Amino acid sequence: MTVAFDLGDTVALTADCHATGGQLVNAATVTLTITALDGTTSTPIVPTPPTVVGRYRYDVVPVPTGRHLVRWVFTGPADAYTDAFDVDPADIPLVLSLEGGKRQLNITTTDHDEEIRDYLTAVTDVIEALCGPVVTRTIVEVHEFRCALVLVLRQPPILSVRSVTPIRTAGTAPAVSDLDVDSDTGTLRRKDCRWLLGGPWRVTYTAGRPVVPAGIRLAARIILDHLWRTQNGADGLPALAHDDYAVTQPIAGLGFAVPNRALELVDRNRRTPEVG
Repeated sequence: MTVAFDLGDTVALTADCHATGGQLVNAATVTLTITALDGTTSTPIVPTPPTVVGRYRYDVVPVPTGRHLVRWVFTGPADAYTDAFDVDPADIPLVLSLEGGKRQLNITTTDHDEEIRDYLTAVTDVIEALCGPVVTRTIVEVHEFRCALVLVLRQPPILSVRSVTPIRTAGTAPAVSDLDVDSDTGTLRRKDCRWLLGGPWRVTYTAGRPVVPAGIRLAARIILDHLWRTQNGADGLPALAHDDYAVTQPIAGLGFAVPNRALELVDRNRRTPEVG
C-alpha cells in the first residue's frame, strides 16, 4: 500500500490468503495487527468469511498521523502479509492548490487527484528546500547556548516570534517584546543590545510568507509539470524535450528535480546558507 491518506480518511486494508499451491482459500483464523507510530497496537476483528474466497478486507479510520504498520497472519493454511500506510496531518503545507496544479497539467477529470496531491506535496518540499518556508507554519527549535548576543533562527523568513522558553529550570525567559527579529535572516537579538542570558532556549515562531511571490508560484508550476512528465510524459515527448524543462545542473539534496527555468525564477528568493 505505502500511500498517504488524509487524516479522517477510511483506509481499506486488504490481504489475500493463499494455500501452498498458490490458490486463494479461506483461512481457519485471521489476525490483523495495526501498529501506530507511537507503538500502540490494535487487533480488530476481521469479518469472516470474506465476500470473495481468500480475499480479506478491513476498513479502518486511523486517528494518529504518521506511519502505520499492518500485519496479517493466517492459519489453516499458514500465510502472512505485511504492509504499511501513512496518514498526513490535517495542515499539510501546499504551495499550489489541487485546482491550480490540475490547470497547469491541463487535467480536467478527477481520475488523478490523489496522485497529483502527492506531487504537490513533493513540489512544496522542493520549493522550500530552495527558498525556506513558503507556506506559513509554526516551528519549534532548540538553541544550545547559555548566553548569546544573537540567536539565528534556522528557517527564515520569520513572521513572528511567539516565545523563547528556557529549557533549564533555572533559565531565564526574555520577553518577546524586548526582542528584535530580522525576518529575512532569522536573527534574534535584544533591543537594548544586552546579551541573552539563561539558555539553552526552546524558541517557538511562525515562519513563511504571507504573500507567495509570483516567481515562486510559477516555479512551483514548472517543477510540477517537469515531475509529472517524468512519470506520465506529455504530448508523446520525452520529459526533457523542451528548453523550459531542461535540467543541466544537480542541486544538493535534490538531484535533477528542478528545471533551469524554475531555478531562475526562485533565484532572488533562494535560502541563504544556514547558520549555527
